[in-house]
Amino acid sequence: DNPLTARVTVNRYWQMFFGKGIVATAHDFGNQGALPSHPELLDWLAQELIAHQWDIRWLVQTIIGSAAYRRSSDSRDDLKDIDPQNTLLARGPSFRLSAEMIRDNALSASGLLVEKVGGEPVKPYQPDNIWGEKNFFSPRYMVYHQDTGANLYRRSMYTVIKRTSPHPAMITFDGNDRSYCLVQRPTTNTPLQALVLLNDPTYMESARVLAQKMIKSKGMDLPGQINFSFRSFTGRSPTAEEFNVLKDLYTREIEHFKDS
Repeated sequence: DNPLTARVTVNRYWQMFFGKGIVATAHDFGNQGALPSHPELLDWLAQELIAHQWDIRWLVQTIIGSAAYRRSSDSRDDLKDIDPQNTLLARGPSFRLSAEMIRDNALSASGLLVEKVGGEPVKPYQPDNIWGEKNFFSPRYMVYHQDTGANLYRRSMYTVIKRTSPHPAMITFDGNDRSYCLVQRPTTNTPLQALVLLNDPTYMESARVLAQKMIKSKGMDLPGQINFSFRSFTGRSPTAEEFNVLKDLYTREIEHFKDS
């Protein structure tokens, strides 16, 4: 009968979609925590979640179908001073995906993602000898035996976690080593993250497979290929400016390969 669990659950999912919970301190609902920005909304969602028999699918659909979530994320000049943190939800959320979601999104867009549910942890691509450099006590975990086949493309939640040496690409995107509970990760943007997306075999293979799909699609010209690939990764069509940037990039790369 106590709605606290429902409130905490609702707040965690709200945080997942908006970057910040209705209660900003998702780890602390006590006297030392922040007050909810929209207390009636928090109570209503919590009550409805209980009424819907804790149906998480209903909760997700309700949040992403709301006007607040579907608003444009463009910043408005009249709100910069009034609501710089977007506490009033006058604009849509805008923040980087989590480490697991970035990888899964790339695999899904290319068609490589294996959607099998359950099973043992898997060992996808990672740089050589990282386990050996950070291993001090167990010969069993000296060598990282990379998986092959479908196990390379399982969802990121199945990636094996070694606390002394977590997956480096995940850590680069602010993943944690799971040695302690963390209900809200920091969100950073660093040059190293761009290097991972440009060089990690997972993203290289995803790009190659998507390119093969576009080339084999009959009747798809260059504008169609650009729109298809952009929509596959972002869920929307490119703006005219974005389209021209990608078209110019394609032209330069074609000339580069012809000259090399």
